[in-house]
Amino acid sequence: MLAKGENDMSGKERRALGVTATETHGGKLAARALKAAGVECVFTLSGGHVMGIYDGCLDEGIDVIDVRHEQAATHAADAWARLHPGKVGVAILTAGPGVTDGVTGVANAWRANSPILVFGGQGPFKHAGRGSLQEMDHVSLMRPVTKWSGACGETRRIAEYIELAVRTALSGVPGPAFLEIPMDILHGRVDLDAVEVPSFRDYRVAAAAAAPLVEQAAQLIASAERPVVMAGTALKWSEGGDALAAFLDATSVPCYVNGMARGEIAWDHPSFLSLTRKEALEAADVVILAGTPLDFRMKFGRAIPADARIVQLDLDETLIGQNRPADVSLVGNLGANFDALLDVLKATGVTVDASAQLAALRTREIELDEARSAELNSDEVPIDPLRLCREIADAVTDDMIVIGDGGDIVAQASKVIRVPRRGTWMDPGPLGTLGVGMPFALAAQKAHPDKRVLIVYGDGSFGLNGFEYDTAVRFGLPIVGVVGNDAAWGQMLRPQAGLYGQDRVVATELNYTRYDKVVEAMGGHGEHVTEPDQIAPALQRAFDSGMPALVNVEIRQDRGAMKGSTYV
Repeated sequence: MLAKGENDMSGKERRALGVTATETHGGKLAARALKAAGVECVFTLSGGHVMGIYDGCLDEGIDVIDVRHEQAATHAADAWARLHPGKVGVAILTAGPGVTDGVTGVANAWRANSPILVFGGQGPFKHAGRGSLQEMDHVSLMRPVTKWSGACGETRRIAEYIELAVRTALSGVPGPAFLEIPMDILHGRVDLDAVEVPSFRDYRVAAAAAAPLVEQAAQLIASAERPVVMAGTALKWSEGGDALAAFLDATSVPCYVNGMARGEIAWDHPSFLSLTRKEALEAADVVILAGTPLDFRMKFGRAIPADARIVQLDLDETLIGQNRPADVSLVGNLGANFDALLDVLKATGVTVDASAQLAALRTREIELDEARSAELNSDEVPIDPLRLCREIADAVTDDMIVIGDGGDIVAQASKVIRVPRRGTWMDPGPLGTLGVGMPFALAAQKAHPDKRVLIVYGDGSFGLNGFEYDTAVRFGLPIVGVVGNDAAWGQMLRPQAGLYGQDRVVATELNYTRYDKVVEAMGGHGEHVTEPDQIAPALQRAFDSGMPALVNVEIRQDRGAMKGSTYV
């Protein structure tokens, strides 16, 4: 029986893959198009249906990173896109289970608006519908979680289809595109000199909203007594952080971030706040939604008072007014729209000064931070989760890339760890997909070999793609992970115990497993920590090892009553 990734070509068909001086196979045309699109690296798990693209990548100098599960390949492509504005991340999946294994990563990129291009293999087009190995309808499978899903049926049109997929992924609100290339099309003969590779351009949204709408928004903001900015993912895809910072400098409006906007505003910017979001929103009379959807994170709009006015900025008209109408909408590049707002305020001589409100919220933030100081500095054993988060925060430097992969521990860490000034914070996004940690880190370390990459893990999430430490070892990527190990699916165990009783806990308990030993067995560096004063030295040894490393920290298991739910 053929193993996964092999194909059902005859020996004659295999021999036909030999190349001549002027004619070659379609995989080389695909790689040439990827090179023209600015692709430097692709992520894959070896498969016979798609190996022609690897062969082309060798010619074009495109690095091929092979992972241990296709889900990791699509997650890594997602992270690559987040780290390279205006470019796509690329995953190459073999047919059947290769494509189905990658669906979760594609879905996560879909909800996070990450522009990725996913190639799917397929049995020979000439045998379509006859039951080739691993044949299935990939295009229909991918359609609900992509901006575009299609198949190429002619070898000489491969580059044309790649340009269409890249254009779709990067235009408007970014997102995934899926391109299936049947193996006889990919391995079909083509004269590269006779095929023109399309030119690729910058497909990102650059325009601002119409001037009358910008003026209307400026007037509404100027009338506010308690304005608040909520910045979200579309600010990142607009590369609008500097423009928002300039707007905040001029107005002193309090600013909070969620999603991929983390890091767009420096943690030490005077307007940046994090602990008082709920209080500020409840008191707001004007809320500037800068790429923040009114989804579960904003209680579907209920986090904003009913009588508050909304100025909503986003990349696409269809995103405006979802779950709650906006009073003024500014569609377009968010940075361009903040620049336009500031220009109007300057031109009209209107002053917006929210400094008194900002000062009051800053005082409140200091109070809230002091209230948790006992937990942040706790010496208790098992280790207090917030003490672990504080130790991690102390280890983070300004150039680091920090990745959150977990439930409770990441939620707590995100409130303690400051996003590095010249680094990045990445987490799954609104789909809440666990297992992104090492795949994201692979892409991050490959893209930025000069930076340190740190993963904050829950013990549950480590079990999903922790085996990608093998990939990190093989490619010499010195990623450091920290597991907050409470021997449970903590985010589920607490509400389960609260709703049904401590004696009704089921399917949420794990062991204090020695994940550090797992990493050591794969050739990495492992540390096991049970005392709070051991955390910092263990982290330092992990970074100094120069190897992929994991610090496995045993923390307190909390079974307290449920205080709320992420799901409603």
